[in-house]
Amino acid sequence: MRILQLIDSLEAGGAERMAVNYANALVDTLGFSALVATRKEGALLEQIDSKVTYLFLHKKRQLDFGALWRLRSFVLQHSITHIHAHSTSFFIAFLLKMTMPSLKIIRHDHYGNASFLAKRPCKVLQFTTFGFSGVIAVNQQLKDWSEKRLKARNVIYLPNFIPLAPKKYTKITCLNGRAGKRIIVLANLRPQKNHFMLLDVAAQMKLSHPDWTFHLVGKDFNDEYSLAIKNKIRALQLENQVFLYGSRADINCVLNQSDIGILTSASEGLPVALLEYGMQPLPVVVTAVGELPNIINNGLNGWLVPSNEGVLFYKVLITLISDPSMRNRMALALQQTVLEGYFSKGVLRKYIQWLENL
Repeated sequence: MRILQLIDSLEAGGAERMAVNYANALVDTLGFSALVATRKEGALLEQIDSKVTYLFLHKKRQLDFGALWRLRSFVLQHSITHIHAHSTSFFIAFLLKMTMPSLKIIRHDHYGNASFLAKRPCKVLQFTTFGFSGVIAVNQQLKDWSEKRLKARNVIYLPNFIPLAPKKYTKITCLNGRAGKRIIVLANLRPQKNHFMLLDVAAQMKLSHPDWTFHLVGKDFNDEYSLAIKNKIRALQLENQVFLYGSRADINCVLNQSDIGILTSASEGLPVALLEYGMQPLPVVVTAVGELPNIINNGLNGWLVPSNEGVLFYKVLITLISDPSMRNRMALALQQTVLEGYFSKGVLRKYIQWLENL
């Protein structure tokens, strides 16, 4: 098999990280691996292994036949047998399949609003389903949805994973705040990440523990949601408690400066951020959405809080802050959870077996 990972951008999001993780892991496992970014490069470009065959398509619009032809030429040049299309890149993969019927294409569903699947737009997915040899879902909810709603064939749940030996980076990012009292949030500025609950928690924390600070690392889309977050930070006078950094390539460096990892999401698939928290290791407080309840054993390897329960989230966070021994114990327990179930070797074994049986 000669597999190409297809992704629309290389910004530092969860789907983008997984496209890079698959490409890097497969180059050693299979001897060949390719990755194509269709629309935009970004911070993850430098994380691609030098042995991975890479192409940037410069795709300008949804129906860009020049980009489609460049992708087809690349596939022919490198004798690609499988296209693994992550998130929204599935459409150009489908168009390519129409010109190359023997090509096997896979859709990887990273949909982050898994808690609101009833409202998910799906006309294009329904129209293109017949062209895909299989679907990978990042949690059981998405697997069930593809099977029932789209009548998709060969659907498998494969958890997100992180590499066994993550690449080391030169320290670039220096976090604000006091060392030993930093709370990290790895999440792009999207509504499903529910940053407003986070800011409510930060406002309470300012009153009770003003020396603890919140550090928001993730893509800033400079849209209405982003503007509303910044306005609320100013309205609550949290400029010295909450800091925005945008996308960062040196995530290991950022996590090394952090003390607690949190996610206040209203909806999730399986966030790569949680796996990264675990490998640091960091103690965590997260909302009970998506696949998170299947990873966090409440009170043992982290704390789970119902979505939109900001007051309870604050209380649990205070409990964690006040007990350093609990933080250490939970961090190590989460690290063990990640080591046992969310590393590349075990997931790739299932992945390759599944591809061979398509």
